Parts: sequence; structure tokens; C-alpha cells
Amino acid sequence: MEETNRQKKIAGVIQKDLVDVLQRAAQEGMQGVIISVSKVRVTTDLSIAKVYLSVFPSDKRDDLVKGIQSNTTLIRHELAKRTKNQLRRMPELTFYGDDSLDYIEEIDKSLRGEDLNPIENPTILPKRKKT
Repeated sequence: MEETNRQKKIAGVIQKDLVDVLQRAAQEGMQGVIISVSKVRVTTDLSIAKVYLSVFPSDKRDDLVKGIQSNTTLIRHELAKRTKNQLRRMPELTFYGDDSLDYIEEIDKSLRGEDLNPIENPTILPKRKKT
């Protein structure tokens, strides 16, 4: 089902403000880590927002996402303060690690010939699960 304009607007507002909150926290606590919010999806009833995080370097992604998930209430409170004039209710936030950059890097490496040839043997590319 396609997202409505309202869902897209709310997702954009959450994404923009969440980037500020997370990058400020990363500057204070973790030097050399870049966090970006790659996508935000809001449910039709506007009660849940799925947030996909892209982290560089990618080996720290799982630890960072777990840390962010444990601090969800503080992040949600900070977002609610920032968006109080735009949103009536702040949706519940669920965080996921976005592995699309790793997937693209694997394909790029295979196409450059650094890996086995995926055209000759398509079974070497990992199957991705849609989320």
C-alpha cells in the first residue's frame, strides 16, 4: 500500500529532527562514527515510526543500533520537544540497521572483478530479506 502525503510529511519531519539528535549524541560520545537516517516509515495510523539507520564504519552498526534502542525513550522525548509545534503525538520509534551500503559495496566489488563473477555464477550473491 502506498504511503499517503501525511505519512510522508511526518516521516520527513521525524527524519530531519532525528538526524540532528543522533549526530549531536554521536559527536559527544563517539568520535569517528557517522550516523545517518536513511529512511523513516510511518504506519497508517501514525502510531509507529520505523527508523532505518546507516552507520559508518559498518562494523559498529549492530552495537550502535542496540545502544540507540536502549535509549529510545530519551530520543523520543527529545524529538517530541523539537516537533511539538508540528506533531500532536509523537509515534513510537523502532530502530533498524540499514545494510544497503554493504550490499551495494559487495555488488560493486563483484563487478570490478575482485570477487567471483556474479554473471557466471549468480548464486554467490547473498539473498536479501525485505523488511
